Parts: sequence; structure tokens; C-alpha cells
Amino acid sequence: MSVRLSKLFGMDVYDFEAGYKGKVYDIIINLEKGKLETITTEPLKVKTKSDAKKILSEKSIPYKNVKSVKDIIIVSQRDVPFSATQEAPEEPQEKAASQLRYKYYRR
Repeated sequence: MSVRLSKLFGMDVYDFEAGYKGKVYDIIINLEKGKLETITTEPLKVKTKSDAKKILSEKSIPYKNVKSVKDIIIVSQRDVPFSATQEAPEEPQEKAASQLRYKYYRR
């Protein structure tokens, strides 16, 4: 699926839990790689470098987190560090799952 870059401007951005994140104001493109890097939900027309850094750190979404683009943009949750409240996956289950996949592919 392809979408014109100009169509992205002004689109509403929602996370996967239907939480509103904002509208697309600016898009940062890596010209060397030819890839979209970041979507900002506030304009980058600022007077100081620190204001631009603040927008990039707090009001922007890495394009790798974009999951779908059609009438709106759906993004995944930002990378959340592992916390003590989450349970760690158990090793035997992971090994069993990998063995099942191996057996499945062997057939």
C-alpha cells in the first residue's frame, strides 16, 4: 500500500487502544536512506534549539511505530521498558513453542 506524503499532513493519529495522539504537523525524512523517520504532532517552527528537542522527544512518534495509514494513522505504543509488575516469560514455554514450530515446519 502506498500513500502520498502530502496526504499524511493533518491526519489524526491514534494509538492501538484508540487514544488520540494529535494531528500530523511535520514529517522528518532521512534523505540518505529514503525513509520516513519521525512524525511530529506539533509544528517544528520554533525559535530555540531546546524547543525543537523538546518537541522531538515529547511530541513525536517514530515512523517505525506506525502500524496502519488510511483515513487515520494507527501507531503502536512507544517502547516501554520492562517493569517489575510484568511477569517474565518462562523458559520452558518458549522452548516448547520453538519445538512445536520446528515440528510444524518439518512436515
